[in-house]
Amino acid sequence: MSTHPVRTPSAGTRADVVRWIERDRAVAVVRTDAPEKLVRIADALREGGVVCVEVTMTVPNAIDGIRAVCDALGDGVLVGAGSVTDAETARAAVEAGARYVVSPVFKREVIEAAHALDAAAMPGCFTPTEILTAHEAGADVAKVFPAGSLGPGFIQGVLAPMPHLKLMPTGGVSLDNAAQWLRAGAVAVGAGSALVDPAAIAAGDWAQLTANARRLRAAVDAA
Repeated sequence: MSTHPVRTPSAGTRADVVRWIERDRAVAVVRTDAPEKLVRIADALREGGVVCVEVTMTVPNAIDGIRAVCDALGDGVLVGAGSVTDAETARAAVEAGARYVVSPVFKREVIEAAHALDAAAMPGCFTPTEILTAHEAGADVAKVFPAGSLGPGFIQGVLAPMPHLKLMPTGGVSLDNAAQWLRAGAVAVGAGSALVDPAAIAAGDWAQLTANARRLRAAVDAA
């Protein structure tokens, strides 16, 4: 557990956070081996109109990175933690400033840990049964992952008999197909390397990240 003080998030309650994500409809999934660039990455994405930034636990010193982004950009971004697979990490991420916790899998303990600190929980699910089970366990949004092997038709198919579910496809979302997922009924999309281009990060080409974010923002708004 972190020894730093727990933040009082400006984003409000977890319900407010979910509304924010549903309104913005795009979450940037940030994976990088250069944690010192996280603030620049998040700022470049924000400049392009993508303000929901998920820092994955695969980033070295990710918890400190979340704290740094929150300290530097404050209300300018809505920071989340990704690739979270246990309750302790969920708690540490929220205490560092994350307002939502995203997982590649469905684990009830992660949902409970996030909710205990009033953060939204977005577990990874792959089948209709898993999605509904996660929803009944309190998931705020089900991250459909890896979505690329399913396609937008899967979102539409699941929502036909269960329209109350909130789905966010991740993995396989590109700048070109983001609108298709949203038109199929997704509340938001999670965009990784297609948006947060590793080559641009390595080169320090923040203008490219901003341009990518603008493309995604335009696609999402058009949908």
